Amino acid sequence: MPLHLGPDDGPPSMHDLLATAGYRAVAAGLRLGVFDALADGPLSVGDLAAALGADPRGTGLLAEALVSFGYLTGGPGGYANTEETTKWLAGDGYSTVDKFWSVVLFESWEGLEESVRTGKPAIDFYAWLAERPDVLRRFQGMLSGHADAIAPEVASVVPVGARLLDVGGGHAKHAIRLCTAHPSLHATVVDLPDALAVGAAAVTDAGLCRRISLLPGDYDTLDLGEDYDTVLLFNVVHGRPAAANEVLLKRVASALRPGGAVVLLEHDEHPADRASDAFARVFSLNLFHGQGGQVYGAAEIGGWLASAGFGEPVTHPLTTSPGQSLVVARKA
Repeated sequence: MPLHLGPDDGPPSMHDLLATAGYRAVAAGLRLGVFDALADGPLSVGDLAAALGADPRGTGLLAEALVSFGYLTGGPGGYANTEETTKWLAGDGYSTVDKFWSVVLFESWEGLEESVRTGKPAIDFYAWLAERPDVLRRFQGMLSGHADAIAPEVASVVPVGARLLDVGGGHAKHAIRLCTAHPSLHATVVDLPDALAVGAAAVTDAGLCRRISLLPGDYDTLDLGEDYDTVLLFNVVHGRPAAANEVLLKRVASALRPGGAVVLLEHDEHPADRASDAFARVFSLNLFHGQGGQVYGAAEIGGWLASAGFGEPVTHPLTTSPGQSLVVARKA
Protein backbone atom coordinates (compact mmCIF):
# COMPACT_ATOMS: atom_id res chain seq x y z
CA MET A 1 0.00 0.00 0.00
CA PRO A 2 1.35 3.50 -0.77
CA LEU A 3 3.45 5.07 1.97
CA HIS A 4 2.43 8.61 0.89
CA LEU A 5 5.89 10.04 1.32
CA GLY A 6 6.29 13.79 1.48
CA PRO A 7 8.28 15.97 -0.94
CA ASP A 8 11.23 16.07 1.48
CA ASP A 9 11.46 12.29 1.87
CA GLY A 10 14.01 11.80 -0.87
CA PRO A 11 14.11 11.90 -4.68
CA PRO A 12 10.94 11.03 -6.65
CA SER A 13 12.46 7.68 -7.64
CA MET A 14 12.58 6.68 -3.95
CA HIS A 15 8.78 6.63 -3.88
CA ASP A 16 8.69 4.25 -6.83
CA LEU A 17 11.56 2.16 -5.47
CA LEU A 18 9.66 1.53 -2.26
CA ALA A 19 6.36 0.95 -4.06
CA THR A 20 8.05 -1.57 -6.36
CA ALA A 21 9.71 -3.35 -3.44
CA GLY A 22 6.39 -3.39 -1.59
CA TYR A 23 4.56 -4.94 -4.53
CA ARG A 24 7.31 -7.52 -4.95
CA ALA A 25 6.95 -8.40 -1.27
CA VAL A 26 3.18 -8.76 -1.77
CA ALA A 27 3.83 -11.05 -4.74
CA ALA A 28 6.07 -13.22 -2.56
CA GLY A 29 3.40 -13.25 0.14
CA LEU A 30 0.76 -14.38 -2.35
CA ARG A 31 2.93 -17.09 -3.88
CA LEU A 32 3.97 -18.43 -0.49
CA GLY A 33 0.41 -18.31 0.87
CA VAL A 34 1.06 -15.80 3.68
CA PHE A 35 -2.32 -14.08 3.53
CA ASP A 36 -4.30 -17.32 3.33
CA ALA A 37 -2.33 -18.74 6.25
CA LEU A 38 -3.34 -15.73 8.35
CA ALA A 39 -6.99 -15.76 7.23
CA ASP A 40 -8.17 -17.40 10.47
CA GLY A 41 -6.20 -15.16 12.81
CA PRO A 42 -2.72 -14.15 13.99
CA LEU A 43 0.24 -16.54 14.00
CA SER A 44 3.65 -16.32 15.58
CA VAL A 45 6.54 -16.18 13.13
CA GLY A 46 7.36 -19.80 13.93
CA ASP A 47 3.82 -20.99 13.32
CA LEU A 48 3.52 -18.91 10.16
CA ALA A 49 6.78 -20.33 8.81
CA ALA A 50 5.60 -23.85 9.63
CA ALA A 51 2.29 -23.25 7.85
CA LEU A 52 4.17 -22.03 4.76
CA GLY A 53 6.88 -24.69 4.89
CA ALA A 54 9.38 -21.80 4.89
CA ASP A 55 12.44 -20.62 6.79
CA PRO A 56 11.52 -18.81 10.05
CA ARG A 57 14.05 -15.98 9.63
CA GLY A 58 13.09 -15.35 6.01
CA THR A 59 9.40 -15.52 6.93
CA GLY A 60 9.92 -12.97 9.69
CA LEU A 61 11.79 -10.55 7.43
CA LEU A 62 9.10 -10.81 4.75
CA ALA A 63 6.38 -10.29 7.36
CA GLU A 64 8.16 -7.20 8.71
CA ALA A 65 8.36 -5.75 5.19
CA LEU A 66 4.65 -6.40 4.72
CA VAL A 67 3.96 -4.67 8.06
CA SER A 68 5.82 -1.57 6.86
CA PHE A 69 3.56 -1.34 3.82
CA GLY A 70 0.35 -1.89 5.79
CA TYR A 71 -0.50 -5.40 4.57
CA LEU A 72 0.11 -7.06 7.95
CA THR A 73 0.12 -6.00 11.57
CA GLY A 74 2.70 -7.28 14.03
CA GLY A 75 2.70 -7.52 17.81
CA PRO A 76 2.96 -9.83 20.81
CA GLY A 77 0.15 -11.98 19.39
CA GLY A 78 2.05 -12.53 16.15
CA TYR A 79 1.39 -11.38 12.61
CA ALA A 80 -2.12 -10.78 11.24
CA ASN A 81 -3.75 -9.59 8.04
CA THR A 82 -5.09 -6.06 8.02
CA GLU A 83 -8.78 -5.61 7.21
CA GLU A 84 -8.04 -4.56 3.62
CA THR A 85 -5.66 -7.49 3.13
CA THR A 86 -8.35 -9.91 4.28
CA LYS A 87 -10.84 -8.30 1.88
CA TRP A 88 -8.61 -8.23 -1.20
CA LEU A 89 -5.74 -10.70 -0.90
CA ALA A 90 -6.95 -13.69 1.14
CA GLY A 91 -8.77 -16.37 -0.85
CA ASP A 92 -9.27 -16.58 -4.61
CA GLY A 93 -10.85 -13.20 -5.33
CA TYR A 94 -8.81 -10.19 -6.36
CA SER A 95 -5.60 -11.99 -5.36
CA THR A 96 -5.76 -13.74 -8.75
CA VAL A 97 -5.28 -10.37 -10.46
CA ASP A 98 -2.22 -9.56 -8.37
CA LYS A 99 -0.77 -13.02 -8.89
CA PHE A 100 -1.08 -12.48 -12.64
CA TRP A 101 0.27 -8.93 -12.83
CA SER A 102 3.16 -9.56 -10.46
CA VAL A 103 4.47 -12.29 -12.76
CA VAL A 104 3.96 -10.11 -15.84
CA LEU A 105 5.76 -7.10 -14.36
CA PHE A 106 8.64 -8.93 -12.68
CA GLU A 107 9.29 -11.54 -15.36
CA SER A 108 8.01 -10.51 -18.79
CA TRP A 109 9.25 -6.91 -18.48
CA GLU A 110 12.87 -8.06 -18.28
CA GLY A 111 13.36 -7.15 -21.96
CA LEU A 112 11.32 -3.92 -21.96
CA GLU A 113 14.31 -1.76 -22.92
CA GLU A 114 14.85 -3.90 -26.02
CA SER A 115 11.25 -3.34 -27.12
CA VAL A 116 11.64 0.42 -26.70
CA ARG A 117 14.97 0.45 -28.58
CA THR A 118 13.79 -1.59 -31.55
CA GLY A 119 10.10 -0.69 -31.73
CA LYS A 120 9.28 -4.40 -31.84
CA PRO A 121 8.01 -6.70 -29.07
CA ALA A 122 10.91 -8.35 -27.26
CA ILE A 123 8.64 -11.27 -26.34
CA ASP A 124 5.60 -13.02 -27.76
CA PHE A 125 3.11 -12.58 -24.92
CA TYR A 126 0.94 -15.57 -25.78
CA ALA A 127 3.94 -17.86 -26.26
CA TRP A 128 5.25 -16.58 -22.92
CA LEU A 129 1.89 -17.42 -21.33
CA ALA A 130 1.83 -20.88 -22.89
CA GLU A 131 5.11 -21.68 -21.13
CA ARG A 132 3.47 -20.81 -17.78
CA PRO A 133 0.24 -22.84 -17.48
CA ASP A 134 -0.66 -21.41 -14.06
CA VAL A 135 -0.33 -17.83 -15.32
CA LEU A 136 -2.30 -18.71 -18.46
CA ARG A 137 -5.12 -20.14 -16.33
CA ARG A 138 -5.21 -16.97 -14.25
CA PHE A 139 -5.26 -14.84 -17.41
CA GLN A 140 -8.15 -16.81 -18.88
CA GLY A 141 -9.95 -16.72 -15.55
CA MET A 142 -9.59 -12.93 -15.36
CA LEU A 143 -11.02 -12.50 -18.85
CA SER A 144 -13.89 -14.86 -18.09
CA GLY A 145 -14.67 -13.19 -14.75
CA HIS A 146 -14.59 -9.75 -16.34
CA ALA A 147 -16.97 -10.96 -19.05
CA ASP A 148 -19.38 -12.18 -16.37
CA ALA A 149 -19.27 -8.78 -14.66
CA ILE A 150 -20.02 -6.71 -17.76
CA ALA A 151 -22.22 -9.18 -19.68
CA PRO A 152 -25.63 -7.69 -18.72
CA GLU A 153 -24.57 -4.17 -19.70
CA VAL A 154 -22.93 -5.42 -22.90
CA ALA A 155 -26.10 -7.30 -23.85
CA SER A 156 -28.11 -4.10 -23.44
CA VAL A 157 -25.90 -2.28 -25.98
CA VAL A 158 -24.93 -4.86 -28.62
CA PRO A 159 -27.28 -4.85 -31.64
CA VAL A 160 -28.36 -8.41 -32.39
CA GLY A 161 -29.83 -10.06 -35.48
CA ALA A 162 -29.81 -13.71 -36.50
CA ARG A 163 -26.06 -14.36 -36.77
CA LEU A 164 -23.19 -13.26 -34.54
CA LEU A 165 -19.43 -13.66 -34.95
CA ASP A 166 -17.26 -13.27 -31.84
CA VAL A 167 -13.63 -12.76 -32.85
CA GLY A 168 -11.18 -13.61 -30.07
CA GLY A 169 -13.90 -14.44 -27.54
CA GLY A 170 -12.50 -17.79 -26.42
CA HIS A 171 -14.37 -17.98 -23.11
CA ALA A 172 -17.65 -17.63 -25.10
CA LYS A 173 -19.34 -15.79 -22.23
CA HIS A 174 -20.76 -13.01 -24.41
CA ALA A 175 -22.01 -15.41 -27.08
CA ILE A 176 -23.72 -17.45 -24.35
CA ARG A 177 -25.32 -14.39 -22.76
CA LEU A 178 -26.59 -13.05 -26.07
CA CYS A 179 -27.88 -16.41 -27.30
CA THR A 180 -29.69 -16.93 -24.00
CA ALA A 181 -31.35 -13.52 -24.32
CA HIS A 182 -32.17 -13.99 -28.03
CA PRO A 183 -33.55 -17.51 -28.76
CA SER A 184 -33.23 -17.12 -32.54
CA LEU A 185 -29.57 -16.05 -32.46
CA HIS A 186 -26.77 -18.33 -33.69
CA ALA A 187 -23.15 -17.48 -32.90
CA THR A 188 -19.67 -18.48 -34.05
CA VAL A 189 -16.69 -17.92 -31.73
CA VAL A 190 -13.22 -17.75 -33.28
CA ASP A 191 -10.05 -18.06 -31.19
CA LEU A 192 -6.93 -20.13 -30.65
CA PRO A 193 -7.52 -23.73 -29.49
CA ASP A 194 -6.27 -23.20 -25.90
CA ALA A 195 -8.63 -20.27 -25.42
CA LEU A 196 -11.59 -22.11 -26.97
CA ALA A 197 -11.10 -25.04 -24.60
CA VAL A 198 -12.48 -22.76 -21.86
CA GLY A 199 -15.42 -21.72 -24.04
CA ALA A 200 -16.25 -25.27 -25.10
CA ALA A 201 -16.97 -26.30 -21.52
CA ALA A 202 -19.05 -23.17 -20.90
CA VAL A 203 -21.12 -23.68 -24.07
CA THR A 204 -21.78 -27.31 -23.13
CA ASP A 205 -22.80 -26.33 -19.60
CA ALA A 206 -25.19 -23.73 -21.02
CA GLY A 207 -26.80 -26.31 -23.33
CA LEU A 208 -26.07 -24.18 -26.41
CA CYS A 209 -23.92 -26.51 -28.51
CA ARG A 210 -26.44 -26.40 -31.38
CA ARG A 211 -26.50 -22.61 -31.50
CA ILE A 212 -22.89 -21.68 -30.73
CA SER A 213 -20.15 -22.98 -33.03
CA LEU A 214 -16.48 -22.84 -32.02
CA LEU A 215 -13.94 -22.21 -34.78
CA PRO A 216 -10.34 -22.80 -33.65
CA GLY A 217 -7.48 -21.03 -35.38
CA ASP A 218 -5.87 -17.71 -36.19
CA TYR A 219 -8.55 -15.17 -37.05
CA ASP A 220 -6.06 -13.29 -39.23
CA THR A 221 -5.93 -16.22 -41.66
CA LEU A 222 -9.17 -18.17 -41.15
CA ASP A 223 -12.14 -17.68 -43.45
CA LEU A 224 -14.48 -15.70 -41.20
CA GLY A 225 -17.55 -16.35 -43.34
CA GLU A 226 -20.11 -13.79 -44.45
CA ASP A 227 -23.59 -12.30 -43.87
CA TYR A 228 -23.22 -11.82 -40.13
CA ASP A 229 -25.44 -9.26 -38.46
CA THR A 230 -22.95 -8.48 -35.71
CA VAL A 231 -19.23 -9.00 -35.12
CA LEU A 232 -17.69 -8.64 -31.66
CA LEU A 233 -14.06 -7.53 -31.33
CA PHE A 234 -13.61 -7.46 -27.56
CA ASN A 235 -10.13 -6.67 -26.20
CA VAL A 236 -8.63 -7.44 -29.60
CA VAL A 237 -7.32 -4.32 -31.33
CA HIS A 238 -5.25 -3.12 -28.37
CA GLY A 239 -3.11 -6.24 -28.69
CA ARG A 240 -2.10 -5.53 -32.29
CA PRO A 241 -0.16 -2.97 -34.34
CA ALA A 242 -2.24 -0.34 -36.12
CA ALA A 243 -1.60 -1.77 -39.62
CA ALA A 244 -2.83 -5.21 -38.53
CA ASN A 245 -6.00 -3.67 -37.12
CA GLU A 246 -6.73 -1.89 -40.40
CA VAL A 247 -6.49 -5.20 -42.26
CA LEU A 248 -8.60 -7.05 -39.68
CA LEU A 249 -11.39 -4.47 -39.74
CA LYS A 250 -11.58 -4.73 -43.53
CA ARG A 251 -11.91 -8.51 -43.18
CA VAL A 252 -14.61 -7.99 -40.54
CA ALA A 253 -16.47 -5.64 -42.89
CA SER A 254 -16.41 -8.34 -45.58
CA ALA A 255 -17.94 -10.80 -43.11
CA LEU A 256 -20.85 -8.45 -42.31
CA ARG A 257 -24.02 -7.94 -44.29
CA PRO A 258 -24.80 -4.33 -45.33
CA GLY A 259 -25.99 -2.47 -42.26
CA GLY A 260 -24.38 -5.02 -39.94
CA ALA A 261 -22.52 -3.80 -36.87
CA VAL A 262 -19.06 -4.28 -35.45
CA VAL A 263 -18.72 -3.79 -31.69
CA LEU A 264 -15.33 -3.17 -30.11
CA LEU A 265 -14.59 -3.34 -26.39
CA GLU A 266 -11.54 -1.26 -25.57
CA HIS A 267 -9.85 0.66 -22.78
CA ASP A 268 -10.27 4.42 -22.94
CA GLU A 269 -7.01 6.11 -23.89
CA HIS A 270 -7.18 8.74 -21.13
CA PRO A 271 -9.85 8.04 -18.48
CA ALA A 272 -10.78 10.96 -16.23
CA ASP A 273 -9.88 9.05 -13.06
CA ARG A 274 -6.16 9.43 -12.31
CA ALA A 275 -5.61 5.82 -11.28
CA SER A 276 -7.46 4.51 -14.35
CA ASP A 277 -5.44 6.83 -16.57
CA ALA A 278 -2.17 5.62 -15.05
CA PHE A 279 -3.24 2.00 -15.54
CA ALA A 280 -4.16 2.67 -19.17
CA ARG A 281 -0.69 4.09 -19.82
CA VAL A 282 1.09 1.21 -18.08
CA PHE A 283 -1.17 -1.29 -19.85
CA SER A 284 -0.34 0.41 -23.15
CA LEU A 285 3.39 -0.03 -22.51
CA ASN A 286 2.82 -3.68 -21.59
CA LEU A 287 0.87 -4.28 -24.81
CA PHE A 288 3.63 -2.66 -26.87
CA HIS A 289 6.27 -4.82 -25.20
CA GLY A 290 4.47 -8.15 -25.54
CA GLN A 291 2.28 -7.81 -28.63
CA GLY A 292 3.18 -4.67 -30.52
CA GLY A 293 -0.10 -3.02 -29.59
CA GLN A 294 -1.20 -0.26 -27.26
CA VAL A 295 -4.34 1.45 -25.97
CA TYR A 296 -5.50 3.37 -29.04
CA GLY A 297 -7.40 6.63 -29.05
CA ALA A 298 -10.96 7.02 -30.33
CA ALA A 299 -9.85 9.10 -33.31
CA GLU A 300 -7.42 6.46 -34.55
CA ILE A 301 -9.96 3.66 -34.13
CA GLY A 302 -12.54 5.78 -35.94
CA GLY A 303 -10.09 6.25 -38.81
CA TRP A 304 -9.64 2.49 -39.21
CA LEU A 305 -13.40 1.98 -39.16
CA ALA A 306 -13.97 4.63 -41.82
CA SER A 307 -11.24 3.12 -44.00
CA ALA A 308 -12.92 -0.29 -43.70
CA GLY A 309 -16.27 1.10 -44.85
CA PHE A 310 -18.04 1.71 -41.55
CA GLY A 311 -20.08 4.74 -40.61
CA GLU A 312 -19.52 7.09 -37.67
CA PRO A 313 -18.94 5.03 -34.50
CA VAL A 314 -20.97 5.51 -31.32
CA THR A 315 -19.14 5.13 -28.01
CA HIS A 316 -20.84 3.66 -24.91
CA PRO A 317 -18.76 4.05 -21.71
CA LEU A 318 -19.27 1.06 -19.43
CA THR A 319 -20.54 1.70 -15.91
CA THR A 320 -19.67 -1.88 -14.94
CA SER A 321 -16.05 -1.45 -16.07
CA PRO A 322 -14.99 2.19 -15.68
CA GLY A 323 -12.23 3.13 -18.09
CA GLN A 324 -13.59 0.87 -20.83
CA SER A 325 -16.10 1.54 -23.59
CA LEU A 326 -18.04 -0.26 -26.29
CA VAL A 327 -17.61 1.25 -29.75
CA VAL A 328 -20.40 0.42 -32.22
CA ALA A 329 -20.17 1.12 -35.96
CA ARG A 330 -22.36 -0.06 -38.83
CA LYS A 331 -21.23 -1.16 -42.26
CA ALA A 332 -22.27 1.38 -44.87
